[in-house]
Amino acid sequence: MHARAPRLTTTAVTAVIGVFIASGCAPAQESKNDGVAPTATPSAKVPVTPLTVAQLKTFAFKDGEVPQAHEPIEVSEPAPEGSGRSFPPISEPSCRPLIDVRSGEGSFAHVFQTFNWKENIMGGGSTLASYQAGKAEQRFAELKQALATCRSYEGEGWVGKFKATVKTEAPPQVGDEAVAFREIIPMGPEQPGDRNEQFIVVRTGNTIATFSELSVGAGLSFPAELVSRQVERLRNAQRP
Repeated sequence: MHARAPRLTTTAVTAVIGVFIASGCAPAQESKNDGVAPTATPSAKVPVTPLTVAQLKTFAFKDGEVPQAHEPIEVSEPAPEGSGRSFPPISEPSCRPLIDVRSGEGSFAHVFQTFNWKENIMGGGSTLASYQAGKAEQRFAELKQALATCRSYEGEGWVGKFKATVKTEAPPQVGDEAVAFREIIPMGPEQPGDRNEQFIVVRTGNTIATFSELSVGAGLSFPAELVSRQVERLRNAQRP
């Protein structure tokens, strides 16, 4: 981390680095660094009814709980379906779960939280998603399969066409299962350094939480203690 940086809003960050909607993929690593965490202690039996948008907002972080970030800490609902800009399909369909799962696509309910870090001008975020019984496990299995087979792909985002790759990492030992990977996209000659975004995805019962940390020309990581705290809240929220 570097010295304290002035607050940069999500809009400003977009202007600096450009917004891409996709991720690339790399071969899963072997042994303990294959990007998939061994199953942790199982969650208590979860109710069939998934958490609602209102409940997910309740379990997200509040102002005063994240000293690493400027306030206010925003929590937002997804935009109405069909209201956003659409882009052509990515070149490798096998990579699609990397995008869909981290975005909460196909979930019963999901919310987004934005963190404007004090020491990382690029910022970070999280997506909290709930699923009908059995669906979270299914979606997570699709994500792990994508990480095992997807190497790279091309797509189109807000600033034009790009090519992305993914490098898996050893994930934190949290939740029922977890994966971690980075999406790396060259920025071009006008921007020194590559766009490097880390994703940590954790399933806990019928929920999937995704944490992202964005940087350019560096490999920063989402704060581990925030991951643990958020996952524990989701675990407790599902206990009878």
